[in-house]
Amino acid sequence: MRILIMGGTRFIGVYLTKILVEAGHEVVLFNRGNKPTPLPGVKQITGDRLQPEVLKEKLAGEHFDAIFDNNGRELADTQPLVELFQGKIQHFVYVSSAGVYLPTHQLPHREGDAIDPQSRHRGKYETEAYLTEMGLPWTSIRPTYIYGPQNYNDLEAWFFDRLVRDRPLPIPGNGLHLTQFGHVADLATAMASVLGNHKAIGQIYNISGDRYVTFDGLAYACAAALGKSPDSLSLVHYNPRDFDFGKSKAFPLRVQHFCADIHKATTELDWLPQFDLVSGLKDSFEQDYLVSGRDRQEIDFSVDDKILESI
Repeated sequence: MRILIMGGTRFIGVYLTKILVEAGHEVVLFNRGNKPTPLPGVKQITGDRLQPEVLKEKLAGEHFDAIFDNNGRELADTQPLVELFQGKIQHFVYVSSAGVYLPTHQLPHREGDAIDPQSRHRGKYETEAYLTEMGLPWTSIRPTYIYGPQNYNDLEAWFFDRLVRDRPLPIPGNGLHLTQFGHVADLATAMASVLGNHKAIGQIYNISGDRYVTFDGLAYACAAALGKSPDSLSLVHYNPRDFDFGKSKAFPLRVQHFCADIHKATTELDWLPQFDLVSGLKDSFEQDYLVSGRDRQEIDFSVDDKILESI
């Protein structure tokens, strides 16, 4: 197949590009050209997708069998792409988010669960609805928290920053909120597995790791990945409502139970996550955190100190 990836030079797109090329597909990337392609020989078309006329001008003469839209956040981001290739592609794969689900007392989230109209990811659900309306052969992927080497969101790195410096870890609540991490390599493998799979057309799939973990458990898993004893950790629990952090972020995860059922994906896509949590965190720590030298960088712990001083 000749495949277009929107993005392709950061995090998910890097892994996906490598998997698709190794499978024998021809991959073309569309992005602003700020980073090199993940592999030599991969064609890159430069442009800003937020400028619809530029997108259409750059892609009008191109033909693709499939498109992976990795970075469309709002309907307006994806609509020009759909208008350009309506009726011309075999598969349109959209990266949505499990963040679209309405918080509930009954977990894990399943693909048919109610959507939160106030979610900051609402644009992704609106895009899914639009793809259905337009009749494209589409599939939507809803990850939970994505982690792994090249992660540009401070998720696992938040824990690593404190663990390598032997600092206390301020954990909101009682530390027992359940959450769920999925390794980026497993996500990319799941995304690639929908190609040529007729069961996947018109479907939504939750993608993540196969286990849930508490906030405290995540700290212990990060420690294990670093080779640290759990007895050496200092976990400090606090009530986030007692603080006004302003625009600062005290903790990298939403303070609620947040996990999704991946059974549908494992059944219909013939896919299973290969990374357990500790091995995935070790991969991120050794292949990215240490390699980038972040363990030697100066980190701003002022919000931590505010919490610790009050307690």
